Amino acid sequence: MVDHVLALNAGSSSLKFGLYELVENNRPRMRWHGQIERLGDAPRLLAESAGGRSVNQPLTNAHGHGEAIHAFLDMTREYLPDIRIRAIGHRVVHGGTVYSEPVRINDKVLETLSGFIPFAPLHQPYSLAGIRAASDAFPETEQVACFDTAFHRTHPWVNDTFALPQSYFDKGVRRYGFHGLSYDYITEKLKEIAPSLYDGRVVIAHLGNGASMCAVSGGRAVASTMGFSALDGLPMGTRSGQLDPGVVLYMMQQEGMSADEIAEMLYRKSGLLGLSGMSSDMRTLLAAETPEARKAIDYYVFRIRRELGALSAALEGLDALVFTGGIGENSAQIRQRVCEGMRWIGIEMDPNRNADNGTVLSTDFSRVRILAIPTHEEMVIARAAARLVQ
Repeated sequence: MVDHVLALNAGSSSLKFGLYELVENNRPRMRWHGQIERLGDAPRLLAESAGGRSVNQPLTNAHGHGEAIHAFLDMTREYLPDIRIRAIGHRVVHGGTVYSEPVRINDKVLETLSGFIPFAPLHQPYSLAGIRAASDAFPETEQVACFDTAFHRTHPWVNDTFALPQSYFDKGVRRYGFHGLSYDYITEKLKEIAPSLYDGRVVIAHLGNGASMCAVSGGRAVASTMGFSALDGLPMGTRSGQLDPGVVLYMMQQEGMSADEIAEMLYRKSGLLGLSGMSSDMRTLLAAETPEARKAIDYYVFRIRRELGALSAALEGLDALVFTGGIGENSAQIRQRVCEGMRWIGIEMDPNRNADNGTVLSTDFSRVRILAIPTHEEMVIARAAARLVQ
């Protein structure tokens, strides 16, 4: 039998996964990755192997997370009949102030994580559902939790607090930051390919349907655009980003909206979708020629540039800007627009390198290095699971 670890990222109606073989020194090597989408409706398995084999098939018996895990593993055993799952790693959105490292899951950990549901009500329940489903499916297998908030636990106090009475901070009302697994991967990649930049002052822009930016100094997080929730900071596909709290009070007091209605508005009907009135997908907006689509893109770029300046101030300078995430990795047009007019901070982009989607996008004379690095959150989870079962 060949030892593997499984990395899972459970959503409300989807399950993303990565299957990794443990090679020398328990180092994970990716064998399969993909997702099962539309759980509970018309589930479909989309997967690709390291060798280029792809699977796209409907599933008739995968209506929950547990059934989805079995469906994926049944498929992989057709091609890898001798696998043994040593550990299952889970992406957990919120670890509060308790967890700053991956942790083995037991009943006490699950109870603690359940206590963070009020801090991430639209994400945490699905993380816990994925854990429980995997535990039921593999009761003898080690389960490991990896936290999106953990990377940000090195923030100084001024970047963690709000100007509220201290009692709220003590209750956990503070800036947590998210997308930490992505930032963890990018900083480790920088350590591998550009050690001098890893030791320096870096802003990482994770731009996708969910979007945030993080200031990193010497490999440690200093500040993030996301705060108490995954709503703060940049506008996203359907999420509002930074918002004056007075707007929420207006919705409650003048529009008579309930907390659930406001949550629905801010999480699912705002951002690029709300601004454009047509789509949350940047590719669709870039191809459109409507004034609303152009305005949505203009606002998106403006907020990135504004946060880039703020995070550079938090770092007291800037040595590198790294683009990652679906938009950051693939949209040369958005990267170009973000960097235009930023020479004052030392950023000079090479248009040809940018158009070619290379790793280094800056000119040879740019004081700030510009890079595009694909993120791999499942690999971070797999490495943590492999370490804890070594």
